[in-house]
Amino acid sequence: MSLTMLSPGLTVEPTYQAFGRRVQLPMPADQLWQIYSGVVRTTTWTEEGAMVTLGLWSVGDVLGRPLSSANPHQAECLTEVTATMLPREEWHCVTDALIRHIRYSEELLEILHCPQVEASLLRVLNWLAQRFGQESKFGRRIELRLTHQELAELIGSTRVTVTRLLSSFERRGLIQRQQRRITITQEGEPFWHYEI
Repeated sequence: MSLTMLSPGLTVEPTYQAFGRRVQLPMPADQLWQIYSGVVRTTTWTEEGAMVTLGLWSVGDVLGRPLSSANPHQAECLTEVTATMLPREEWHCVTDALIRHIRYSEELLEILHCPQVEASLLRVLNWLAQRFGQESKFGRRIELRLTHQELAELIGSTRVTVTRLLSSFERRGLIQRQQRRITITQEGEPFWHYEI
């Protein structure tokens, strides 16, 4: 697959750049990145210094400072990443990727507003399984390896709470964990809610 397939209509042959795991992508004010391979996490910090995950981005997704008003704004490679920079004159070629960016951001925002941390974690695991998962004989396995701390930052919780809840989910048969990978064995949220 070539990046031009992801962005038909690019007028300039893209230049791919490779980044290692845990490397920060440069975030110029007037350029976007389009990901060719790998996963990138965008983050910011609260005034108290707590990290806030803004999104997780993968193949075909577009990210960059022009899409966020967060300050500071950082992009960290969670895996090895290959990406290309898109100058402003090429942005019209990535409309579908920009729409996906908005949709994924709204999905995460909705998950963050769950009143219970337990529901929020289960919903984000299901979201990760849909976005970064593969079917297995036990359910849908999340191929992206995230630490308990990274999951906590994703839902605005603590590492201790996430660890406790993951153990509870495993005891209840909602997930299985093997080799730092989580498999969702039962999709959906087993929580009652009222619709008004």
